[in-house]
Amino acid sequence: MRKKYIIITGWVISWIWKWVTSAATGFFFAEKHKVTPIKLDWYLNVDPGTMNPHEHGEVFVLHDGSEVDMDFGHYERFLWNTCEGIQSISMGKIFAGILEKERRGDFLGKTVQMIPHVTDYIVDRIEETFAQTGWDICMVEVGGTVGDIEAELYFEAIRQMRHRKKRGDFLHIHLTYVPIPGGVQEQKTKPTQQSVNLLQSRGLFPDIIVARSVSPLSSDSRRKIALFSNLREDRVFSIPDVASIYTIPSLLKKQKIDKVVYGLLGVPFFEGKKLEIWDNILKNEAKKSIHIGIVGKYTALEDSYSSVVEALYHAGYNLGVHIDISFINTRTKDGISGVKKCDGCIVPGWFGDTAIENMIDTLQYIRENNIPCLWICLGLQLMTIEYARNILGIKKANSLEFSKTKDDVITLLDSQKKVVNKWGTMRLGGQNSILKTSQIYDLYTSAKRISDIDIVTERFRHRYEVHPEFAKKLQKSDLQVVGKSQKEGIVQFIEMKQDIHPYYAATQAHPELTSKLENPGPLFMGLVRACMK
Repeated sequence: MRKKYIIITGWVISWIWKWVTSAATGFFFAEKHKVTPIKLDWYLNVDPGTMNPHEHGEVFVLHDGSEVDMDFGHYERFLWNTCEGIQSISMGKIFAGILEKERRGDFLGKTVQMIPHVTDYIVDRIEETFAQTGWDICMVEVGGTVGDIEAELYFEAIRQMRHRKKRGDFLHIHLTYVPIPGGVQEQKTKPTQQSVNLLQSRGLFPDIIVARSVSPLSSDSRRKIALFSNLREDRVFSIPDVASIYTIPSLLKKQKIDKVVYGLLGVPFFEGKKLEIWDNILKNEAKKSIHIGIVGKYTALEDSYSSVVEALYHAGYNLGVHIDISFINTRTKDGISGVKKCDGCIVPGWFGDTAIENMIDTLQYIRENNIPCLWICLGLQLMTIEYARNILGIKKANSLEFSKTKDDVITLLDSQKKVVNKWGTMRLGGQNSILKTSQIYDLYTSAKRISDIDIVTERFRHRYEVHPEFAKKLQKSDLQVVGKSQKEGIVQFIEMKQDIHPYYAATQAHPELTSKLENPGPLFMGLVRACMK
């Protein structure tokens, strides 16, 4: 089969689920064909690794250690593959690559210009990335919206790509938003018409329109969009607001988008079984409702903890439990009052000393009141500090990240002591840990995620660790180290004895990054089960 390209663009607002459209379209191919997702981001940062989560949401970490856009989390969850860092292409990477080529003399003295040199380089990066994966179908999501000055080079590069490819090897899906103005109660298609007009003025003619809206697209709206897009009505699809993004492949299949896309690309149609598996999981009746609080510093933007939220939903769907999620902001003094309303909590990762003392007060309340809790990355470190201060009597216990103290129960990793640059220098990506018999061990065993030699693999993103000398003191307490890294012996998993606390599991890893609807993260399953009790 010849290599196929599917391009996804968007307009009106940037956050209209381009990633869902990309992932859901690739879903129909991923069971039989290998799908390579590529994300074109407009920002000049090399990647989002140094960006504040309030600016750009969660940083997703791949197995190879690359820090990428949160959209890659959805790609991996929908396409059942492991992405690589080369699939994330920011304008920062493009400009850095162009300047490097110019300094090497690759342009042979020519005046380097946006067109054709930069646009040619963008096309080359896409094609080289696709070729490197050796897969069949390439999904290219263009970040931002049509008309953004930052994304103009990407749109021109896409136009050039389409011109080079054979008919049937290139498919363009355009996602747009159909608003219903207050007091009118009528879908307005004018923004969609204008977005298609903008694309056409750039030499791009979409093959499929997907309309996002609060409610399903009306037949009249569908007819108007088709008319102004030079498309048949069966090329216009609707994604209304839904309770779960995991229902979208089924929703699109009912509109026969799978057959249309297969037909336009000239690929023999394949009816997979994954959709049936997902539908069966989603049909689990919610027999109970539980309330879980995410206790963090970046709760003003819920996308900061996107994968944590998805992992909770994965566990809830599989256990037949409805999960209400509250975001508890520890930048204020309201942490304890928020936690009081919850059946269980998650204390997730991130960095910096902001609101740390507020958070530690909240964590003390969680421990003393036997609230089931999962501690992730920074959460593990703060849990350790709180325990050291209030149970082991080390009153000035702290992390070297926050204070230069001799009682550094959390210290800098040896590998980080000579690091100067902030970008891509942490302990990143997939790492093996050896578990010993424990509640966490049992959870990974029941999920069939542990090897015969008691090894589990999770993804990491950190600079600090539990001090090795302090870890020895923990072994004499009710807080037990139950997993260390296979390579360096770094503390990776800690738990409270079950007869002391119902669920008090901590990991330096980010287990949310590998959770899937059909294979939920074991530690999230453990938390939800504990909350159900």
